[in-house]
Amino acid sequence: MPIIYNEQEKTITLHTQNTSYQMKVGPCDLLLHTYYGPRAQGDMSWCLSFRDRGFSGNPYDAKLLRGISADTLPMEYPCEGSGDFRAPAFSVRRANGAVGCDLRYVSHEIKPGKYALDGLPTVYADGEEAETLEVTLADEAAGVRVLLQYGVFPALDVITRAARIENCGEGSVLLQAAASASLDFVSGDWDVMHFYGRHAGERAVGRAPIEQRELLIGSRRGTSSHQQSPFVILADRETTELHGRCVGMSLLYSGSFSCNASRDQFGTTRAVMGIQSEHFDYPLEPGEVFQAPELALVYSGEGLARLSQRFHRMVSQHVCRGPWKNRRRPVLLNNWEATGMDFTGERILNIAKTAAELGVEMLVLDDGWFGARNDDNAGLGDWTVNTEKLGCTMGELADKIRGMGMKFGLWIEPEMVNEDSDRYREHPDWALCIPGKAPVMGRNQLVLDFSRPEVVDAIFEQIAQVLDECRADYVKMDMNRSITDVYSAVWPDQSQGKILYQYVLGVYRFMEMLLERYPNLLLEGCSGGGGRFDAGMLYYCPQIWCSDNTDAIDRVRIQYGTSFGFPLRTMGAHVSAVPNGDTRRKTPFHTRAVVAMAGTFGYELDLNLISDEEKKQVPAQIEAFKKYWNLLHNGLFYRLTDVMQNRQEAAWMMVEEDGSEALVNIVVLDSTGNNPNRFVRCMGLTPGASYKDEESGMVYDANALMAQGLPMPMVQYPRWPVKVTPNEYDAFQIHLVRI
Repeated sequence: MPIIYNEQEKTITLHTQNTSYQMKVGPCDLLLHTYYGPRAQGDMSWCLSFRDRGFSGNPYDAKLLRGISADTLPMEYPCEGSGDFRAPAFSVRRANGAVGCDLRYVSHEIKPGKYALDGLPTVYADGEEAETLEVTLADEAAGVRVLLQYGVFPALDVITRAARIENCGEGSVLLQAAASASLDFVSGDWDVMHFYGRHAGERAVGRAPIEQRELLIGSRRGTSSHQQSPFVILADRETTELHGRCVGMSLLYSGSFSCNASRDQFGTTRAVMGIQSEHFDYPLEPGEVFQAPELALVYSGEGLARLSQRFHRMVSQHVCRGPWKNRRRPVLLNNWEATGMDFTGERILNIAKTAAELGVEMLVLDDGWFGARNDDNAGLGDWTVNTEKLGCTMGELADKIRGMGMKFGLWIEPEMVNEDSDRYREHPDWALCIPGKAPVMGRNQLVLDFSRPEVVDAIFEQIAQVLDECRADYVKMDMNRSITDVYSAVWPDQSQGKILYQYVLGVYRFMEMLLERYPNLLLEGCSGGGGRFDAGMLYYCPQIWCSDNTDAIDRVRIQYGTSFGFPLRTMGAHVSAVPNGDTRRKTPFHTRAVVAMAGTFGYELDLNLISDEEKKQVPAQIEAFKKYWNLLHNGLFYRLTDVMQNRQEAAWMMVEEDGSEALVNIVVLDSTGNNPNRFVRCMGLTPGASYKDEESGMVYDANALMAQGLPMPMVQYPRWPVKVTPNEYDAFQIHLVRI
């Protein structure tokens, strides 16, 4: 059984194939956390220390037992007002204005299958793949009950957590914090790994020691953001790719969030993660319920690679849904970097014709096809086709492109509106604006109030008319600004936290409506590229545009950081023109393709404008992607170099689960005169086996490849008599087959 309750010891233990997680009903019915780590048996409460500590208060009902304190014991769901002065997971302001709560264990229930959350994404399971634990905590005096929800996936080595809060009292209460989960570790020197950045530079890897201070990671932007990712890792100080213990925390939520990591006065490390509590203030009337989003936990005692592989499998098979989750995605061409909004239907068809001749499988029409949309100052909100610009209807354009043998896709940005639009002139109250205050602008656009169902429905119906007409195979759903001026006409209490939470639920409802109406649609998420790249979005769209920065060398680093929590198949990645629009860097056409294949793969340029030699490469690149796609998207992923530290080369590989084949990818980041020999150490091969390089015919011993490394290939350049070491930005794909 995945979930075991020991009545005598009052422990509840959650077992996966390789890990165990345990809590215990302790003295005074405090719910204590005793263990999370490699699979173990028995009562782990020997790790608890009941000692009298100065200035750490005791529950009133502990009487003279001063060793019982919520401030010194590892707590399963710590709350403010219980005597625990560390970061709380839960805080509530009572109707009389007092802040304080003392949650105690009431009961628990073990259920078959996996719980679901109304209106929120979850890690899902079929049949007997998972089991659910529900633990009820309550503070009857405060009038609140908290239902802690746990999903156990034995085969995945995944445990999910969420919390459902109910006002069961007679007066209103104000939630000030309602995290999804908290973890306490009584031993170890831990680092926190977080994934930070900016627009066009997302998910760089940061690693900082957790010390006796609070380290806060998060977003106040109304979205999960370019600046921080709602995915963090706690890692032992010495943990590497292949060795050491680590715990990943992935929040399935696309709004503001926070993770508070700290080490207390007695060496316990705590991480609390969930919705951003700053300005949360979520009111609950008697009988009302708030549902915190889900958080997925993964433990690895075998380093970061194993942690990532478990998250990759979870996301691929139990978060992503629909017909595209296991299928190779069409090789597409998006016109954005080729034309911007300056296009006609004739030019789009000219781009499509060449793309089709070279083997591209889908044409995506990006921003600029609707309303008075010729720049980013007008038109958002008016989802009617500009037939004058296209020279035809959208249905006619789509039919012409399908006549070339390609699928057809469309870009939308449903959550936004320009003041210069018919939509805004008709419904200015639909935009998030504070009365009497000039709004903060972003990209000269405002945010529509998606917390209001009538706004979501109206936008959906107008966009659906276009999608019905053109029978779109694909939709890229963008969102190009952060949220400010949070005020809504439908929420009289004007709780910023409530409006933003309901806004995220409105976005999820919009996407669910798309998928219900168009069950075969390939939906790609986007927010200025990677500004909303999170597990919550992946429940609705199996891929997300990884970054607006398509420079191959920058993308190596962006995709490297993204890979810690998300599989390659979720990363939208394209070959674009050079000099690159963001960096002005020139990289070889082949290198751009190798990097884009570590993602969904496609093109973001006008193929009419590339050289004849590059045109010859396009069909070969598409053929290579088709040949390797199963390995690229389903193989076990290994990061062979740390691109944040190693400035010489970036290398990664995918290995078939049975070890029968592998694909090694190398990009040269830096080159010097008379280069020394370079080797890339492989991972994940079958020990003792031999592998043959499919292209060169060279046979290698697997143990030697993993210990000494694969030598960097030599290169034959035109007009050079002998093979030499590669130049800066050269790239290689080496297919190894076990013999």
